[in-house]
Amino acid sequence: MPFGIDMWVAEKRAEATEYVAKLGLQDKFLYNSITPWDKDVKGQVKKLKDLGIKHVVVQAFDDQDQTPGGRLKSLEKLLEQGAGDFETVIVDTSVMNMRNVVLPRRLLQTGSSRRSTGFPAAARYSNGTHMWKEAKPYEPRRVQGHGRSCPGHASVIWSDFNFYGPIVTAPRIFPAVAAGPYPALDAALRRRRSDPDNPDLPIKKYFGEFLGKLTAGAARK
Repeated sequence: MPFGIDMWVAEKRAEATEYVAKLGLQDKFLYNSITPWDKDVKGQVKKLKDLGIKHVVVQAFDDQDQTPGGRLKSLEKLLEQGAGDFETVIVDTSVMNMRNVVLPRRLLQTGSSRRSTGFPAAARYSNGTHMWKEAKPYEPRRVQGHGRSCPGHASVIWSDFNFYGPIVTAPRIFPAVAAGPYPALDAALRRRRSDPDNPDLPIKKYFGEFLGKLTAGAARK
């Protein structure tokens, strides 16, 4: 199975990556991540290439400009230093707290990161919910609700993937992400009046009979 690492400290990332290369598992490995706060991005990129690493996450973040535009400029600087020169590159738009959950989403809404780079982009929405320490002692269920709604909503609004974590949240996050596209798909069906081709869509798996009636009714109209 594919696997990855997730470490803030560059030195620890390097140690883990060297071990992965020693095991010969580069094809299955996702390096997470090349960041704006790494001191030597060019050197890091060269080391990764020397080790045969193919798949990386690039983080977009600017502490001085935490707008979507600031994140985009940060990403462009990293790409200028070679961070985009890998077989697979996905962009993490860096959610750091509950308040700025919406900022990466705005960046994705405009499509700016796609137009500039062509790389898939999204965010770790779980950072904004799990790091909301002030709310946890009072109403943990409310935090869990935010933890579900953010990735579910993001799966509809121009996110190409979802980082989520810790893994214990999977039973909550997966249904939320599966349910998120239902309204969008319903709207698309009303416009196209045709059945989607992808058999793996959750709406086809769990509401296939209803979907059939819906598309048949649309065709008659």
